[in-house]
Amino acid sequence: MKKIIPICLLLLTLCLAQGVGAHAVITDYSLKITPIRANSPAQVELSFNSKIELGLSQIFLVSIGDKHTLLQADKGSKQGQIIIHIPPLAAGDYALRFKVFAADGHLTEDIIRFSVSE
Repeated sequence: MKKIIPICLLLLTLCLAQGVGAHAVITDYSLKITPIRANSPAQVELSFNSKIELGLSQIFLVSIGDKHTLLQADKGSKQGQIIIHIPPLAAGDYALRFKVFAADGHLTEDIIRFSVSE
């Protein structure tokens, strides 16, 4: 009987831990299938596994020379989706660097590298 109580408490703790929020993880992004063409404005969709607090998040375009430009982003039509507005870019290599807050308050930082072609 004495062993049953600690085991029950352990199982209860494990069950409750699964419900605790985790970091927002990117699950998909449109650059995989829709490349950005040179000298044309574009939109990039990022999808996360949880709701994002867009007002507390930042997304930067990183260009040659480690130049960071803050980009405008809007909520997408699905939960956890962000639409990023990309200005016209010259051909070359770039990155999106984002710091997003999940609705549960966890911060996630990541970089997505991409190329712009003619």
